[in-house]
Amino acid sequence: MEEKVDNVMKINIRVFVLLVGLVFSCLNYAAIGDYKVVVIHGLQADQLKSMPDADQVKAEGEEYWQEYWLQYADERIDWPAYERVEEKIAVDYIWPKLQQFAQDRLCNPGCILVTHSAGDLIARYLLDNQENWLTNAGLEPLNIVATYDFAGAGGGSELADIVLNIIEGGGAANSAMRFAISLWLGQTPTKENSGVLNDLRVANARQLAKLSEHRIPRIRFVGNGSDFLNATSLFLPGNDDGVVAAHSTCGAAVPDQYDSCSENLAMTGKIGSQKKGVTSFMPYHYPLIMGDKYSHSDVVHAIHKGVVTSVVNNVQLGNGESVGVETYQESGWWGKKYLFVTDSDKHTMSELVTTLN
Repeated sequence: MEEKVDNVMKINIRVFVLLVGLVFSCLNYAAIGDYKVVVIHGLQADQLKSMPDADQVKAEGEEYWQEYWLQYADERIDWPAYERVEEKIAVDYIWPKLQQFAQDRLCNPGCILVTHSAGDLIARYLLDNQENWLTNAGLEPLNIVATYDFAGAGGGSELADIVLNIIEGGGAANSAMRFAISLWLGQTPTKENSGVLNDLRVANARQLAKLSEHRIPRIRFVGNGSDFLNATSLFLPGNDDGVVAAHSTCGAAVPDQYDSCSENLAMTGKIGSQKKGVTSFMPYHYPLIMGDKYSHSDVVHAIHKGVVTSVVNNVQLGNGESVGVETYQESGWWGKKYLFVTDSDKHTMSELVTTLN
């Protein structure tokens, strides 16, 4: 990590950025460039009950990104929530798309996977296996240069543990738990259709494709708000986005009660030592942006929730290009100092990854 990430205290340094083929500078913001964008959605809770067929899964996958990211997506990997990652999701949904991408040479100029929530876990499994799968099928592995993981659930969610404990009869649910689960899922699923929730248990998620050998950077975009009036936050350790705790969204090596993705920067942008900042990350996981008021869904939607801060100054992509953001320092009361991403007072987190105009 130390070799690729500059000290966050080195502020006011202009970094030319290429995010999803996008070049950032303070004067000129280019449109998406030559990279191909593949989006992978997160958990769609209604599917746990409706159990849609493949055509409906595809339709709902398109709808998932409709508000903002669909306009930038060259391809999607859609998957059903009521199935398991290493079973039906891998065989019937991931593998056919990988074959298609390889045959179409989609990723020859380089692909960036844009994931949300559980899509982070899907991407990790894909990255861990795609080279072997495609090589064994006589196809060329995909040239994936990075992933941009919004509200990444690759480290699991304690909410999934609660739901599965209730389903399996291993835990009594009080009214607060039931209310939190109803806000998140709508209703408690059954054992037969709990699907990917099993993979989202914290211990299970962290064992899935755990020892990846790929060197593809997982660049993280982290929120700290809630769509559920903090009702779900009662059951998530440390800071969270209403669905996933910071240990997962930041990409921490081990789960704990983290308040920030940095030892030196709060999610509010305040510069200073963080007693509960992440100190160790999963391989090639780099938190780039934290937005204190952005919830689990806000990070990928066309909604502005205030200024955001940047944990690192630059990260190297798999093809040697560097990505980062321009930042500025602001003084607060009583000598406090804050670090913010330039123009984040005007643009959403997703807009900062694509285009400001």
